[in-house]
Amino acid sequence: MENEEILDELQEEAAEDAFTEEIAEEITEQITEQENGEIEMLKKKVSEEHDNYLRALAEYDNFRKRSVKDRLTAVAQARTSDITEFLSVTDNIQRALATECSDANFKKGVEMIAHQFDNILEKIGVKEIEAQGKPFDPNFHNAINFREDENFGDNTVCEVVQKGYMLGDKVVRFAMVIVANP
Repeated sequence: MENEEILDELQEEAAEDAFTEEIAEEITEQITEQENGEIEMLKKKVSEEHDNYLRALAEYDNFRKRSVKDRLTAVAQARTSDITEFLSVTDNIQRALATECSDANFKKGVEMIAHQFDNILEKIGVKEIEAQGKPFDPNFHNAINFREDENFGDNTVCEVVQKGYMLGDKVVRFAMVIVANP
């Protein structure tokens, strides 16, 4: 009988070991599933945070670019406004030169001032818009009158009433012109 008892005990122990092994496998599976779930959740969270970071970085980059553009626009507008004020002085100097003067030294002084002023405008990038004898272009010219004139072709500027100027590729002031043969 002892053999049977030993056999029974061994079978019980084997059953307990199998049960323990089965429980251990189930617990391991549960832990693995839980860890995998946590890993997936963490991966998702890291991905979301990475997307948020990229969005914030893009927003900052856009803000920086917009700020630079706004600053450049403000500077260009201020510069254009200042140049427009100086152009009225240039116009008056040109009118003074066109007026008859009996004092040659005085006229020479005004010519020197006009030349100096033209040089300054050139240094800061302001150029006169060529208009006389050129085809009328509404992007650069402002037609204030029309006239029939055989000496000029169709739609050609025959007289410049007020000079126009550009700063780089931007018109600061349109040339006021009279157009022949519209």
